[in-house]
Amino acid sequence: MSANKKLWGGLALLLLASFTVLLWVGGEIHRVMPPIPAAVVTNEGATVYTRADIEKGRQVWQSIGGQQLGSIWGHGSYVAPDWTADWLHREALAWLDIEARRATSKDYAQLAPDVQAGFVARLQPQIRENTYNPETDTVVIPTDRAAAIKQVAEHYTSLFGNDPKLLELRKAYAMKNDTVLDADHRHVLTAFIWWTSWSAVTVRPGQDVTYTNNWPHDELVGNQPPGQLLLWTVFSVLFLIAGIALLGWHHARHREEEPVTFPATDPLASIAVTPSMRATAKYFWLVIALFLTQILLGAITAHYQVEGQEAYGFALSNYLPYSLSRTWHTQLAVLWIATAWLGMGLYIGPAISGHEPKYQRFGVNFLFACLLIIVVGAFTGQWLAVMQKLGLAKNFWFGHQGWEYVDLGRFWQIFLFVGLCLWLTLVGRALLPAIRKGGESKSIIVLLFLSTVCIGLFYAAGLMWGEHTHLSMVEYWRWWVVHLWVEGFFEVFATAVIAFLFTRLGLLRVSTATVAVLFATIVFLSGGVLGTLHHLYFTGTPTAVIALGASFSALEVVPLAFVGFEAYQTFKLGSATPWMQRYRWPILFFTAVAFWNVVGAGLFGFLINPPLPLYYMQGLNLTPLHGHTALFGVYGFLGIGLMLFCLRGLKPNLVWNEKLLRTAFWSLNIGLAGMALFTLLPIGVIQLSAAIEHGYWYARSADLMQQPIIQLLVWMRVPGDTLFSVGALSLALFVVRLWIAPKRERAPELAGDVAKSRA
Repeated sequence: MSANKKLWGGLALLLLASFTVLLWVGGEIHRVMPPIPAAVVTNEGATVYTRADIEKGRQVWQSIGGQQLGSIWGHGSYVAPDWTADWLHREALAWLDIEARRATSKDYAQLAPDVQAGFVARLQPQIRENTYNPETDTVVIPTDRAAAIKQVAEHYTSLFGNDPKLLELRKAYAMKNDTVLDADHRHVLTAFIWWTSWSAVTVRPGQDVTYTNNWPHDELVGNQPPGQLLLWTVFSVLFLIAGIALLGWHHARHREEEPVTFPATDPLASIAVTPSMRATAKYFWLVIALFLTQILLGAITAHYQVEGQEAYGFALSNYLPYSLSRTWHTQLAVLWIATAWLGMGLYIGPAISGHEPKYQRFGVNFLFACLLIIVVGAFTGQWLAVMQKLGLAKNFWFGHQGWEYVDLGRFWQIFLFVGLCLWLTLVGRALLPAIRKGGESKSIIVLLFLSTVCIGLFYAAGLMWGEHTHLSMVEYWRWWVVHLWVEGFFEVFATAVIAFLFTRLGLLRVSTATVAVLFATIVFLSGGVLGTLHHLYFTGTPTAVIALGASFSALEVVPLAFVGFEAYQTFKLGSATPWMQRYRWPILFFTAVAFWNVVGAGLFGFLINPPLPLYYMQGLNLTPLHGHTALFGVYGFLGIGLMLFCLRGLKPNLVWNEKLLRTAFWSLNIGLAGMALFTLLPIGVIQLSAAIEHGYWYARSADLMQQPIIQLLVWMRVPGDTLFSVGALSLALFVVRLWIAPKRERAPELAGDVAKSRA
């Protein structure tokens, strides 16, 4: 059996086993997820909340931005508090105050430490006790707890309303006044937030940990990291070390010793640009427009952390609230990167096969129009939702779903899925002639086609939940989209595209590239599929999620440890022959991808992935540290590199402006590093220290986040963000200059004599 067949067989078995386990875990999550009771009643029989209240409260929470305004179970934005942790701590304090006043006529905070300890010792077993009765489908709570819940609910209804006493707190949380307009909606919102905190403090039947595995950390209610977190953290480190050792052994055994004979001229210069390939240019114009808009919204979102409701005195929150600016900022990050890759797929299909299917150009243009409609329509619906103009009945379908990165209303999700299926069809039918033809490159082309199929179809995971699906199951399916779709199959697609380009350029042997791509895909997906579970440690899931997530998310880092070799090899290829100067900048962007893969995805990713560190870090600024450096550093730079390859083909006889590209490359890299090192990392470390010492609620509180040192660190973003913006504008100007007042190469350079090329 050939090496290729063995690798294909290994990849098939890996995917079958991984997805079998992943689906089994989904069934386990559904079996043990925290119950939503039909009613929450006191010992005397008074109803506190009903299931209808909790479910409607979640609808309200989603309509105002959901995870884009604070977080639930640690997932969401970072300026407002984690509502689960905030409610839980406030409820415990209110309950302690009630009991302390009854016994001592003093508030809990006024008591001596030893007396406080006695009250806490009596509180913890009561607040952690699981009083859910599956036969009556009710949760029974003491009257004192009901009184404490009422106090916290009053605070929340005032906070989400327009109470002037809480104006400063709303500013600290970047909340607009009247975030929830309707008084009844504010009441049911408290029911949903209470239920998330009840799940976080209530012990599972027959176990000694809560439904969220004792998350969030709060010693007042007895939430401390269970021993299993330490156990599986140790195992994750061992798996990481073993994986790196095995991959190092593989690299040592399979080093390429024989040099490659490089072509005398650019092999890609002979590719005829078809009408559909030419039509992809507008995708890259859209990439630039979305990228610049995303940066603008990022600046607005960051500034909200300073002024809260205004921008230099202008009441911006009345027109563009924080939850909306952050929604659009995060969505545009995915949209412009995905658009770059979609455009690349439409360009590369006919380029590989040399075949222009009938009506291909029409399909490319029609898909582009659909993308514009989706962006405009979805964003309009989200604005109407957050501004409380859409109504709960229409919000799920046309407004804001409230799930970070998957915020589109269901109608727009379906529309986007149909668009991806159209993209799959367009790319697939262009690739099929090349697959039928066979040849040495067949395996790479087949892998490229299969990754296209997965990109088109796996977005359907975002359609697997309904408006009232349990929160634990929504999180399970949501991370299929965020982790598997964005971080998984797009990576395979990009790896296959780059391998094909380098083989067509004659820089790599097809046989070598084929084995390398298949092996890289196996290594990446061996950790990537089940590594999805590291996002689900504390979302009402069983211990199996922690064990599997810790083990396989560690393996995600293994290939990244050797990306430095890939970066060095890629950089060498960029100067392998004089005509490769034409591709210098795409290759440099691919080199940057390798660097940020190691730092952003590898170093900062493993910083937060193991169970015990994530117990304290989830939802702190160490999470966006990983998110920014991995999402833009890896996928953003990759999208730019792929776009530049396409632009070289679309405009083959133009001189590229080296100054603009140099400015773009270094400004984007240095700006991203500045944002990470001067703001996100130090704030995250300060929060981590606070979470360990005082509890997670404090690490996310206004008391900490409004301290002068935090505000100073927020302002420290300005130099890095400014430099980053300069890089983006330089890239935009470069693309514009390719169509407006371009500078053409001299005739000898067009003929392939590019030794003197200035490109």
